[in-house]
Amino acid sequence: MIRTVATKPFDDQKPGTSGLRKKVPVFQQPHYVENFVQSIFDALDGFEGKMLVLGGDGRFYNREVIQKVLAIAAANGFGKVMVGQGGILSTPAASNIIRKYKAFGGIILSASHNPGGPKEDFGIKYNAENGGPAPEKITDAIFAKSKAISQYRIADIGAVDLDKVGTVEVAGMTVEVIDPVKDYAELMESLFDFDALRALFKSGFRMAFDSMHAVTGPYGKEILENRLGAPVGTCRNFKPLPDFGGHHPDPNLVHAKKLYDDVMSPSGPDFGAASDGDGDRNMIVGKGMFVTPSDSLAIIAANAKLAPGYAKGISGVARSMPTSAAADRVAEKLGVGCYETPTGWKFFGNLLDAGKVTLCGEESFGTGSSHVREKDGLWAVLFWLAIVAARGESVKDIVTKHWATYGRNYYSRHDYEEVESEKANALMKDLGAKLDSLPGTQVRGLTVEKADDFSYHDPVDGSVSEHQGVRVMFAGGSRVVFRLSGTGTSGATLRVYMERYEADPSKHGIDTQEALADLIAAADDIAGIHSHTGRAAPSVIT
Repeated sequence: MIRTVATKPFDDQKPGTSGLRKKVPVFQQPHYVENFVQSIFDALDGFEGKMLVLGGDGRFYNREVIQKVLAIAAANGFGKVMVGQGGILSTPAASNIIRKYKAFGGIILSASHNPGGPKEDFGIKYNAENGGPAPEKITDAIFAKSKAISQYRIADIGAVDLDKVGTVEVAGMTVEVIDPVKDYAELMESLFDFDALRALFKSGFRMAFDSMHAVTGPYGKEILENRLGAPVGTCRNFKPLPDFGGHHPDPNLVHAKKLYDDVMSPSGPDFGAASDGDGDRNMIVGKGMFVTPSDSLAIIAANAKLAPGYAKGISGVARSMPTSAAADRVAEKLGVGCYETPTGWKFFGNLLDAGKVTLCGEESFGTGSSHVREKDGLWAVLFWLAIVAARGESVKDIVTKHWATYGRNYYSRHDYEEVESEKANALMKDLGAKLDSLPGTQVRGLTVEKADDFSYHDPVDGSVSEHQGVRVMFAGGSRVVFRLSGTGTSGATLRVYMERYEADPSKHGIDTQEALADLIAAADDIAGIHSHTGRAAPSVIT
């Protein structure tokens, strides 16, 4: 039976860069999930009888919302929903399923790297038929529908067994529960030389892969240990838990510190990697060397031909504006295009679909390629293993040789988390008001050459995205970037990015924070971070 339920709009259902993210109790309000899912479907046309992909990262409330989405999809006329067993699908795996089986689109339930649990974060994101996050024209339409919604349609189908692989019929719609790992593992095997990676592990190479009790646990187990022969125990924290074991599933030097410390210890593994809540981010660590995400993108681009799936070379590279320009130097040497986009993976979609780029990345620990339309944590790990296997060198040697060839972009991000929104907005407003007067001034011995609020003109569809972050560029090529993040659920996160290019290899061994000390001080002088927020130091430094 299909019911039409009267409802009233909620005023807080505007999707951010990665869908709608709120605390679990917000989503648990009566009609809240139903309103938003119905608004997604109301903003779309032509899906009757088509297929929807559905899954999430296994966080608290994942299973309950999957049942709601199934019931609403059936009532709205979808012909089929393909859902991951146990409600599990990593974000890149979902993107692959959408593309491989030519689905109309997909709904991914995740708040990415944010904490999970009864009082923590949850998220709902719609991905389009190319497998990528919905573009702004769709998310804007969803928000518009959410502000005017008066009813939603839902089918009384009962609970679908999500743990049994197979097909069932509900209210005229087919629900297929699939192995969430199989198709993704096959895709990875088509891109990388698994025989070479098996030989790497047989040689005694040791690695640790920390899934942080999040979604990539089953993927890492199947690919690294089962298919590549890595020793049992290589995969750590591999069982997805609704609260991620009480930890913050963000693969950085703060939340994955134990992994970092293990790799850096004399008896630790040769290589360490971690992935986040929904499997789209990665951290790469070698003995004696943490690889920044910006450097990781550049080094993958420079070594792309070492992986069979990229043996013909790459068409171009794209990076988000706050990401360092390390990849730009590789693109220039390779003679391929290089694009600077706003933060948010959806901005890479047009470039990938148009064949303008093959690789893309963000400083926020996300790297990916044209194989899907999302960033992909485990893919990046496998690419690094492929580079290590082909070159027969350590991560540290690979990175230092890259710097010697291309120069080093000293780079760091300082996050001020959960700043009161009013204070954060006031800081950005005051900063914006002084942009015209900054050029020509000196700060901490640095001369400001240019200051602006970044705008992006999409070279494919001509769309314009304004106010994407404030840039202050100094004579000599250094810069500071300020922006407010859209990935949190409490207050605002102020992100400050510092970058300095150094061509001289004899100066590549300086501690990053020391190399950027004057830029860090200049950032506070220019934006008044301490005076606006009261914060004496950032919450997280990466």
